[in-house]
Amino acid sequence: MKQLAATQEKAIVRKITMRIVPFVFLLYIISYLDRANIGYAALQMNAELALSSEAFGFISGIFFIGYFLFEVPSNVMMNKYGPRVWIARILVSWGVLAALSAFVQTPTHLYILRFLLGVAEAGFFPGIIVYLTYWFRSKELATTVALFTAAIPVSYIIGAPLSTWIMDNIHWLGWSGWRWMLFLEGVPAIIFGVVCYLRLTDRPKDADWLSQEEKDWLESELARDRSSRKNVKHLSIAQAIRNGKVLYLAFIYFVYQCGSLGIGYWMPQIIKGLSKSLTTSEIGLVAMVPYIVATLAMIVWSKSSDLRNERKFHTAIPLAVSTSALACAGAIDSPVVAMALITVALAGLYSFKSPFWALPTLFLSRETASVSIAVINSIGNLGGFVGPYMIGVIKSNGAGQGAASALSFLSGLLLLAFLMTVFMRVHNPEPAAANAPLGEGSSN
Repeated sequence: MKQLAATQEKAIVRKITMRIVPFVFLLYIISYLDRANIGYAALQMNAELALSSEAFGFISGIFFIGYFLFEVPSNVMMNKYGPRVWIARILVSWGVLAALSAFVQTPTHLYILRFLLGVAEAGFFPGIIVYLTYWFRSKELATTVALFTAAIPVSYIIGAPLSTWIMDNIHWLGWSGWRWMLFLEGVPAIIFGVVCYLRLTDRPKDADWLSQEEKDWLESELARDRSSRKNVKHLSIAQAIRNGKVLYLAFIYFVYQCGSLGIGYWMPQIIKGLSKSLTTSEIGLVAMVPYIVATLAMIVWSKSSDLRNERKFHTAIPLAVSTSALACAGAIDSPVVAMALITVALAGLYSFKSPFWALPTLFLSRETASVSIAVINSIGNLGGFVGPYMIGVIKSNGAGQGAASALSFLSGLLLLAFLMTVFMRVHNPEPAAANAPLGEGSSN
């Protein structure tokens, strides 16, 4: 395969990026809307369904039990059926379940549907990351993953005002606003599941929007990229589950998710607790601000990680920042200062993601990454159950200091994740083989 000029290479990469990244970015926004909007629903739903803080924490977290149980099987099925078919299936099934959540009449109904929503969505993030590795070389992957995962804070930026506006303004057919919000935000997943099936291209060789020369160049570059990486392991599913480094990363991610999702699900109620005078819509507008800052910080920090070809401390430093900010937020009486500190904490939490997901490919092959990163993601996401549930327990027994105690609890968890990352033993690869966040089969 002849070498192309640098300008031609950049043009091909730009073409692929513009075709793929905005679309999967949109899919992830839809995914997170359906996952996280339960936090806004709680502003009305908890009273209507007589949910205690502890019960709401359980409802928020049970999603991740289903997610954990079916994450690895979902990735295996994606390898069998291909990204286009399997990701479309995920979208449609979770959209249906998300919309059905609007019809619940008891806490038990909500427990069941939130569990099934986790089952339906399992494998989505890992599947997309695997998919990106089919199209992007190692040196482009960290930034590409950051652009994709920026959809998480962006989903909160969009979801906070949208969800609270629907809740305040739409009450058709005598339904509560929170029910219409869950229903209306579930429908886009169904629609875009169909669009995904029609639009997504599994691999470069199938792309009718690339010329043959572009396909040949990309496939040769991806092959060269794989062969340049040495000292990596090839693990089976059973070996990945037992591998010490995989489990170590999984536990770091577990602790991180306790803190990150604890804030995400409880943010509306934390804001409400900081100022009793805010309306539901105003809470949504306030909740936008931390995520705008987090989105910008995430992209800048991932570019720094790529430029310096360094992963470990780019993973650890954001955790230290978040730990300190949450510890201070829990000790501050001023609502404005507390929200500023929570904003700093979220910026750190989201900056953590891309460098962290680059770590597994420092010791795993691309062929192994699909299953191994699914293992890390599925075990780690159990923190999404523990964190929100424990905050619910703390708030239920907080004697007026529930929010402060919850923030201090999250700070302690993130301190543990920081220390584990600092003491982790990894070796950055040579520059030519570096920057490989995730591997040809990787995930969340």
